[in-house]
Amino acid sequence: MPEVQVLSQRYSLSDGHTLDGYLRSGGMAGLRVALDMAPADIITLVKDSGLRGRGGAGFPTGVKWGFVPQDTGRPIYLVVNADEGEPGTFKDRELMERDPFMLLEGMAIAARALGCARSFIFIRGEYLWPGIRLEEAIAEAYTDGWLGKDIQGSGFDFDVTLHYAAGAYICGEETALLDALEGRRGQPRLRPPFPAVAGLYACPTVVNNVETIATVPHIIELGAEWFRSMGTEKSPGPKLFCVSGEVVRPGNYEFPMGTPAREIIETACGGMLPDRALKFWAPGGSSTPLLTAEHYDVGMDFESISAAGSLLGTAAMMMFSDRTSVVDAVLNWTRFYEHESCGKCTPCREGTFWLAQILERILDRRGREQDIQILDDLCDNIFGRAFCALGDGATSPIKSSIKYFREEYVQLIEQGRLPDHIEPHAGVVTENSGHHRPHSRPPARAGAHAR
Repeated sequence: MPEVQVLSQRYSLSDGHTLDGYLRSGGMAGLRVALDMAPADIITLVKDSGLRGRGGAGFPTGVKWGFVPQDTGRPIYLVVNADEGEPGTFKDRELMERDPFMLLEGMAIAARALGCARSFIFIRGEYLWPGIRLEEAIAEAYTDGWLGKDIQGSGFDFDVTLHYAAGAYICGEETALLDALEGRRGQPRLRPPFPAVAGLYACPTVVNNVETIATVPHIIELGAEWFRSMGTEKSPGPKLFCVSGEVVRPGNYEFPMGTPAREIIETACGGMLPDRALKFWAPGGSSTPLLTAEHYDVGMDFESISAAGSLLGTAAMMMFSDRTSVVDAVLNWTRFYEHESCGKCTPCREGTFWLAQILERILDRRGREQDIQILDDLCDNIFGRAFCALGDGATSPIKSSIKYFREEYVQLIEQGRLPDHIEPHAGVVTENSGHHRPHSRPPARAGAHAR
């Protein structure tokens, strides 16, 4: 399937981030159409398009909008999740930098459909430049009558507030995001009630990802059939794929959903780095189960990736060659999840700590024969038992790495070394290296004992 330019159509324009550049290149056409539509008709059109959330879960967007009750007497809020904390994911960042008005147009359309007058963009604090671009775009939109009171004489009022987050991975989970937006510590809420009924300030709320909302204007302007002409039956439309790792040209690339992973890597990214063969890859960011070179031709859509044993997630394709230790990569991610655990639930708080400790022990040539089984058992005791999906995501790369690369764990434990062809990284043990991995954290807490 050839590369397309729908969401990325203005990336090559020097002024695509300005209102003049946006309008000149056809921007706001979708909003003009939506302002003349009944809100229910907008929701129906989005349902018919089959648009699924681009933030990781893949839930049908129109169905999500349809859950919002309209007769509660309380305000309805739209919240855009621009936290983008998943390792390997950087599509929303580029969208906000290069085409912020596409996001604002999509928000106005969604708000029109929902009967919403107030919206928030929850952006991670580290995203300074995307935030600046959004601030400028919001100011321009207010000045030119695309935001605020009586938008373009339509009688529709809509306000947008940009909220900088403190920078916590857990706030990518929608209920933790809402708590943080309300000024509390970002921790996931018990559900039900769900945000559609009792979200921000206990009011009906829709939380959507940046890419999801940015797709809406094109659906309204060009129709559901046009959108379904790309992708697969159950995963229609174009999609931004973030490619990182050991490839010639990493970056964001837009393809129809269902495009084989090999085609994206070989045609858009120039393939793997010279003299390196694909060993393993994460199809949707570090929280998705790893796949191998045997899965290189799998279609990049929700159903195909699920059938292969993983998740599409944010479509962040992290590619690794035969020169990289899968154990080292997994430890790097596990340290991240250990650090980012909010601490609310025991399985995640304690489990990620012990997962990191055992992986460090294995790479530090102190591994024991039972460590692989302990890792496996720990993952089973975390998965499905944590308060939110962070615990599940932390176990995914570990379980899949043991499934596909168990011999690498065994060699580290039995021989105290990695295979010869793997390049030494900082702290990774090789055959002739006496270097031990430096500890990444203070000594174990009082009363804690290594298993």
